[in-house]
Amino acid sequence: MEEKTIASSRRAHCLVLAFPAQGHINPMIQFSKLLVHEGVKVTLCTTRSFIKKLQNLPSSMSLESISDGFDNGFEQAGSHKAYLEKFLQVGPQTLLELLDNLSQLGNPVDCIIYDSFMPWVLDIARKHGIFGASYLTQNMSVNSIYYHVQLGKIKVPLSDNEVDGILLPAMPKLQKGDLPSFFFSYEEEPTQLKLLVDQFSNIDKVDWILCNSIYELDKEIAEWTTKIWPKFRTIGPNIPSMILDNRIKNDQDYDIAQFKTEDSCIDWLDNKPKWSVIYVSFGSMVPLNEEQMEEIAYGLRDSDNYFLWVVRASEENKLPKDFAKKSEKGLIVTWCAQLKVLQHEAIACFVTHCGWNSTLKTLSIGVPTIAMPQWSDQATNAKYIVDVWKVGIRAPYYDDDNDKKKIVKRDALKKCIVEMMDGEKGNEMRKNAIQLKKLILEAASVGGSSHRNILEFVKSLEGSTCPGFEITP
Repeated sequence: MEEKTIASSRRAHCLVLAFPAQGHINPMIQFSKLLVHEGVKVTLCTTRSFIKKLQNLPSSMSLESISDGFDNGFEQAGSHKAYLEKFLQVGPQTLLELLDNLSQLGNPVDCIIYDSFMPWVLDIARKHGIFGASYLTQNMSVNSIYYHVQLGKIKVPLSDNEVDGILLPAMPKLQKGDLPSFFFSYEEEPTQLKLLVDQFSNIDKVDWILCNSIYELDKEIAEWTTKIWPKFRTIGPNIPSMILDNRIKNDQDYDIAQFKTEDSCIDWLDNKPKWSVIYVSFGSMVPLNEEQMEEIAYGLRDSDNYFLWVVRASEENKLPKDFAKKSEKGLIVTWCAQLKVLQHEAIACFVTHCGWNSTLKTLSIGVPTIAMPQWSDQATNAKYIVDVWKVGIRAPYYDDDNDKKKIVKRDALKKCIVEMMDGEKGNEMRKNAIQLKKLILEAASVGGSSHRNILEFVKSLEGSTCPGFEITP
C-alpha cells in the first residue's frame, strides 16, 4: 500500500467513532475536545440510531454517522446478539462510504480513533491507508482481564481453581467477586463477554492504543501493559476540563444526557453543612430490583444522615410506598448534574455502582466512596477503589448461597455509612482521595503524563507516515 504523509499545509483530521452508548461516547467527546485544543480537526461519528440522542455538540467539531442496521433504534434488533451481528454486516460498508464521501469533499481523514468495542474498524482504516487508533473505555486492569481471556490464559467458563482466585501480571489477586459479571452470565448469554474479549483480537496491529485512564493510578500495570503493547498510552481522565485545569474554555459538563436534570438538588445542598450529605446514584443503565431499592431506602433512613439519591423515573415505582421523595433528611431526584453535585462541599461520600466514568469523576474530585457494583466491569473497579487506592468501602452482599440476587441489606449499608461518616477509616479514605485527586490533576495538566501522551499522539499525526510508523516507548 502506498504510504501517505499528512500534508503540513493542513491540520490533521481525526474521525472519532464512538460505540452507541452514553458511557462510551461521552469520554470520547471529551478526548476530542483535547485534540481540538491541540490543533487537530475532529469529526465525531456514531450510529444513526444513537445520533438522535445527541445534544449540545461542541461547535469545535462536526458530526457524521454510520448505520448499525437499525436506524430507528436498538429495540428493532430484539437482542444484543442480533444487534451486533447486523452492525458487523452494515457498519463497515457505511463507514467506507463515509470515508469516501469525506475524501471527495476535500476533507480526507488521516486517522480513525475508534471505540475498542468495534475492532473491525481497523480493517477499514487500512483499506484507506490511514491511521487506526483503538480507544479503550475501561481501566487497565479490566482490559488485562479480557486480554488474558483472548489469549486463552483464562478459560470460560471458569475452572474451579480460577473461581478460587486469579493472579495476573502486575495486578492483585482477584477473587470471584472481583471479576466482571459477564464471566458468570456467559453460559446464558455469551454475546456480551465475546464483545469485550474481541476488543483485543487485533490489538497488536493498531497504530495507537489510547486508554481512558491515568498512569499514576497504577504504575505497575501501566508499565506492564506498555511492555506488552508498546503503542499503549494513558490519556485520561477524559472528563470535563472544569474538574481538572480549566484548559478548555467553557468545558463544564458532558454534552450528552439521556435524562432531564433536576436543578433543585443544588439549592438543597447549599443549605447543608460541609461533608454532611451521602450522594447515591447507580448510573444510567442498570435497574435495581424492588427488594434492593427498599434496603437502600431504609439503610439511608436508619443512618440518620442527610442523603441525595438519584432514582431514575423508570425506577421510582420500586421505592417503598411510605418513603417520601423529600424529607427533613433526604431528597430523591430523577437525575442531577453529577459533576456539580460531587464538587459541592456538602457531599461527604458517594454510594456508587462503580462504573468507570463515575469512578474517574469521583477520583478526580477527591470524594471517597461506598461501592455497590452491579454488573460488567464494576466489581473490578470496586476492587481497586477499596484494596488498591483505598478510597472506599465495599458494601457486602447478603451472604446466602441460595440468594443469587446479590442484595446489600440495610444494616450493611448503614454500617458502611457510619464508618465513612464517623469512623477513623472514613477520615483516612478522605485523605487518600485528596492525594489521588492531586496526582490525577498533575497527570491531566500541561506537562503531566496524560498531556504528554496526547501531544505525542498529535505529533505522530502531523509528521509520520501511515500505516505502521515506529513509536518510541
